[in-house]
Amino acid sequence: MHNLWPNRDLIFASFSARIGRSKNFCTSEDGTSMAVSYMRPPAPEHTFEVGDVVEAFCDHERGKERVRGWIKGIVVQIDNKMIAIQFRSNVFLTDGWMVPDHILWFPLNSEHLRPVGSGRKGGKKDLPDF
Repeated sequence: MHNLWPNRDLIFASFSARIGRSKNFCTSEDGTSMAVSYMRPPAPEHTFEVGDVVEAFCDHERGKERVRGWIKGIVVQIDNKMIAIQFRSNVFLTDGWMVPDHILWFPLNSEHLRPVGSGRKGGKKDLPDF
């Protein structure tokens, strides 16, 4: 059979190098080696389990006032891509609607989630005198 793409391995290797993918080489049916490209899945910064206490950055009620900041919640469900956090106080969606069951869903790799205690503690910063 005539090969329509005589330089396909060279083109594929060049393309893979440009987009930063790793290459493995395997043999095809006719015994020639060809590059196989793959990407490593992103490693999560934090791993959570159901029952973990976490902090989430969202709109919520503190006292009688609506604020945007970090609030403690409990992980109630995890699936392949999302994590559900339940809060004791009222929480709001970004468009302003209150969530009646107090549960917000976040992507697993969200920058708006962190384990309790990993953030900055409240208190005064020491400012140097000039």
